[in-house]
Amino acid sequence: MNRFGLSRRASLKLAGTTLGALLVEAKLGKLAYAKSADTLVIGMDISDTNSFDPGHQFVYSAPITMHATYETLVTMAPGQYTTLLPLLAESWELADDGGALVFHLRKDVKFTSGNEMTATDVQFSFDRLRNLKDNPAELASNIASVAVIDPHTVKIVMVDKSQPLLNLLVGPTFVISDSKVVQAHGGTSAADADKTDTANKWLDHQSAGTGPYILSQWEPNAQIVLDRNEGYWREKAPFKRIVIQHIPESATQLLTLERGDIEAAMNLTSAQLDGLKDNKDVNLIEGTSLDFVYMTLTSGKELSPELSIKEARQAIAYAIDYDGMIQGLEGGYATRPPSFIPNGLGGATAELTKEIGYRHDPDKAKSLLAKAGLEKGFSFDLYYGDASVAGTTYQLVAQKLQSDLAAVNITANLHPLDQSAARSKFRAAELPSFITFWNPDGPEAWTWASATVQRVAKRVRWTGAPLPEVTELVNKAGAAHSPEEQDRYYRQYMEALIDQANYIVLFQPIYRVATRTSIKGWKLTAAGWQVDLYDVKPA
Repeated sequence: MNRFGLSRRASLKLAGTTLGALLVEAKLGKLAYAKSADTLVIGMDISDTNSFDPGHQFVYSAPITMHATYETLVTMAPGQYTTLLPLLAESWELADDGGALVFHLRKDVKFTSGNEMTATDVQFSFDRLRNLKDNPAELASNIASVAVIDPHTVKIVMVDKSQPLLNLLVGPTFVISDSKVVQAHGGTSAADADKTDTANKWLDHQSAGTGPYILSQWEPNAQIVLDRNEGYWREKAPFKRIVIQHIPESATQLLTLERGDIEAAMNLTSAQLDGLKDNKDVNLIEGTSLDFVYMTLTSGKELSPELSIKEARQAIAYAIDYDGMIQGLEGGYATRPPSFIPNGLGGATAELTKEIGYRHDPDKAKSLLAKAGLEKGFSFDLYYGDASVAGTTYQLVAQKLQSDLAAVNITANLHPLDQSAARSKFRAAELPSFITFWNPDGPEAWTWASATVQRVAKRVRWTGAPLPEVTELVNKAGAAHSPEEQDRYYRQYMEALIDQANYIVLFQPIYRVATRTSIKGWKLTAAGWQVDLYDVKPA
């Protein structure tokens, strides 16, 4: 006991709390808002956010903001990933013997500028998306053309009517922008938009959508500020302002949540969430995820002679203690799919993972190393972003991998990078191995599968056999006439990827978010944007 009657442990706890509060003040600095009942404050790691231009944004944290500031033709309710609901389109139907989709638009929608939303805006948005030729454009590869039938009717012609499109349109890639405003700030939908469009600088800091909120401020690695759209076509949004505060450290998120400085903490660890179960001021919200965390292994000999050997990549896959990772880092709140399609889509299940997926088998890993001519093991460089992910951090995931691999004489040299720099290098195919995430662009298995044989295949330098054969399996799955036929092709696809061993899926988390009881309506979704902020209200 000290002279105030406190034990040493209690004194240290009090000192830690005081120090923690001081650190919070130092880290967050002066906020650009006055905390009030009509302001919703969210704590989140937004270090990967690099754009709010619909034609360029393609990261994990940005879709929450995109979904609040823009809208799509169709949408899905949380937990309902097979039923499409109308949003900017009142109705739709197939045309041209199934080769086109015709959408009938609402007539009472205005952009935040006051301009009426028409079929011309839909045409401009989709043409600009395709012609910017950035990563999101790949999702629009099945759009051949977009035609205006009348001011409130638009026709989208497909490249291949057997391949998916409609379900993809719910994702933040396919939001509708104000064509007049975007063009006024240098935007174009012309074929050379990738060279001539300059609207991204404006769109990174101002939104041009129909959503319930307006993007009014973005300070990278600091905060995002959304203001209520007072002219919104539905009932006005509940909050006058939303602030998404960049808080990369989970401990700081926890402290600010407990103090009441934020209403929602997005990146708490499993242990921190469990520690809040008895807090009467906090609600714990869970939801099924379609995200996963995975590791890539290059086929490029120039980046790693050892990883270019398939058996060496397979050895890594069988050396990983997946269950230990899920229990230790996720507190058991995760599952694991067989390969690059999440459990819940395309026939992927935890049971199928046990049947055909990787498992922790050090003896098999050593046998594969011998087959690769690497009996004494080898080393490789493992890169990752210095950021939070799925209730843990990439650093902790990397350290767990390093420990598991060391048991079979494989040395992983860890290289943390700034999150934006890490993803830029990955997309440029400059990294021999990378730990990253995958979150859905829409609840359609084809979007996961097609990426692995297209843009992500380039990032891991997979160019030879059996890439053509695997690509054909993806195409057959997309064109399947029944769920059973589709699942059969996707199983063959997953088996081929497991053998190829360029993509090692580590875990598929179950979403868990802590919110203050001062708010309600936080409904988690796996459709691509985590939460619809329009649904969140004061309690």
